[in-house]
Amino acid sequence: MAYDFTASDFDELASFSSDEVVTHSFVRDVPISGGKTLALVTLDNGRDHTRPNTLGPVTLLEFAAVLDEQKARAARGEIAGLAVTGKPFIFAAGADLSKVSDVPSRAIAKQLAQLGHWSLGKLSELGVPSFVFINGLALGGGVEIPLNADYRTIDRSVPALALPEVFLGMIPGWGGSWLLPNLIGIENALKVVIENPLKNNRMLKGQEAFDLGMADAIFNPATFLEDSIRWADGVIAGSIKVKRPNQPGKIERTVKWPIAIDMAEKMLTSRIGRVADSPYRALELLRAAAKTDKHAGFVAEDDALADLVAGDQFRASIYAFNLVQKRAKRPAGAPDKAIARKVTKVGIIGAGLMASQFALLFVRRLQVPVVITDLDQGRVDKGVAGIRAEIDALLGKGRISRDESNRLKALVTGTTDKADFADCDWVIEAIFEELAAKQDVFAEIEKYVTAETVLATNTSSLSVEQIGAKLANPERLVGFHFFNPVAVMPLIEVVNTPKTNDETLSTAMVTAAKLRKNAVITKDTPGFVVNRILAKVLGEAMHAVDTGTPFEVVEQSTKPFGLPMTPFELLELVGLKVGAHVLDTHHAAFPDRFFDSANLHRLAELGHIFERDSKGKIKGVDKKALEIVKGGTTPMTAEQLRLRIEDGLADEIHRMLEDEVVEAAEDIDLCLILGAGYPFQMGGATPYLDRVGASERAFGGTFHTPPIRGNA
Repeated sequence: MAYDFTASDFDELASFSSDEVVTHSFVRDVPISGGKTLALVTLDNGRDHTRPNTLGPVTLLEFAAVLDEQKARAARGEIAGLAVTGKPFIFAAGADLSKVSDVPSRAIAKQLAQLGHWSLGKLSELGVPSFVFINGLALGGGVEIPLNADYRTIDRSVPALALPEVFLGMIPGWGGSWLLPNLIGIENALKVVIENPLKNNRMLKGQEAFDLGMADAIFNPATFLEDSIRWADGVIAGSIKVKRPNQPGKIERTVKWPIAIDMAEKMLTSRIGRVADSPYRALELLRAAAKTDKHAGFVAEDDALADLVAGDQFRASIYAFNLVQKRAKRPAGAPDKAIARKVTKVGIIGAGLMASQFALLFVRRLQVPVVITDLDQGRVDKGVAGIRAEIDALLGKGRISRDESNRLKALVTGTTDKADFADCDWVIEAIFEELAAKQDVFAEIEKYVTAETVLATNTSSLSVEQIGAKLANPERLVGFHFFNPVAVMPLIEVVNTPKTNDETLSTAMVTAAKLRKNAVITKDTPGFVVNRILAKVLGEAMHAVDTGTPFEVVEQSTKPFGLPMTPFELLELVGLKVGAHVLDTHHAAFPDRFFDSANLHRLAELGHIFERDSKGKIKGVDKKALEIVKGGTTPMTAEQLRLRIEDGLADEIHRMLEDEVVEAAEDIDLCLILGAGYPFQMGGATPYLDRVGASERAFGGTFHTPPIRGNA
């Protein structure tokens, strides 16, 4: 049963998209064998390759009209098939998110879902075979176009194909949630719809998509269109028979399907909790897809997409998406890139785990010599050996070639002679968090390097300006705070001291970009951004335990934040001694707002909070930890503590903005999303704090005007 709509049913939706950048559907006829004709539709928005094809309401209405015309031609015998492809290198990047985020009501959101189903669904109703030739980038709706067709080919060089909707607080709502599992099986569909989006929005390459069964044929880029047309000709003529080995059968639907869904739900709950709506709505749709027909599946998608698009989490997700896609690429306060100094050799002070991670990142991304140093030759040799072993591991995984492996290993050396740092343009320290030690290593290294060498510190909580107190040229010092694990976490806090000059700051920002990291410039203040926010949460959590609130109640209080782990899990991850040091630092700087905790130091001596099984899974709070914190007499409920933490965060972030730690609330949220794992669906911290009323309670206002919220 098809959707019973006409174009006029979507007039209200189209009028609200009057300024849309339209992706047009251009048709040309291609002769194929037997004197037959293939209608080839090319999607093209008329912009260069920097503006991918997107699918707004006007685009979809035009696409539907073109398909109706071709259906009429097919009925007259003028065409034997229809194929859709994209402009060079780009198929389609999905729905126009700027339009989706402006949808004013649930009713209009549902219209958008129905329009997608109605228009794309025409590909399976032409009366002749339909094909999609995926010639480049395909995301979201750009994947659902081919899913709605009868057959698909893909270019082997496609750099990115994905259904990222769950990452953005939505679901694949133009057929993807029903069509994909029924094409490639439930386990493969779970990978594409849920697992990959939650792995920092992982994309598939062309070959990977083909291997999953998302395309029926794969061809090389040089002759992709010609080969695809020839293949489609063979399918139409009957000389090519399409087999789909991943398509689910009866046994998979009745036995394997529900088991896979249940396992995925348990994984989601343990990994992200129950706060985020979109993954669970997607899971519901995937579960139902085993037993419903296509129309019922599409109707369920309509309602799910309408609910999510009209809700708070989607608005927050789009806010977060824009931060990562736009603000992160144009960092606030960054000096002119042209004054950055060229980095041709990197020196790293330290040879431990963090230093080794730095060395691997710098040598891979900058492709320049990297020299490490430490107190003795044994530590240096161990560090160099570890870095080269990591390079070998990359080779073993096929991430780099043999030639690149050899080249990278040759670029990494170690020394105990600081004179070997003389020609370094960039030197970064990665030693323990002790002010005097950092001051001394920089004062020593300054004797050997040039006057232009940039000195960077990875301190997480110490004053960068104080670290440079013994330097003759403190203007060359900058904070360059990575997050662990270095290779994975995309944020660097670039700390600008009152003495750091523009050349140094520019070099730090350009270097961060070359490392493929997102950099946010912060003022030199305790904890900078991420650790100051985390210290607030951790301090409140420890204060609650110290005063008698059970660990479990504290953990329950922070669940609405949607954080990837509880405060105490985070403490164990970063190390209890590190956590105690961070809290001490903040208490010393702001004693009226950050608690000290003698019990946290005792827990640090114990070494852990939780008792774990042999696989590292938490069994409960360790009895010795409970003994350490016992004695508190004023416990709080989870609700009381949640409100206390929310109001404390709103107050602290407001103070940070008044003190110009960063330029805007958007920079706070960008840091938390990229450096602390705050979920996209929350939009970071400030939209959430506005939404729950904490901003109003803490300082009588909001961080955003109007607040970022939905209409549900």
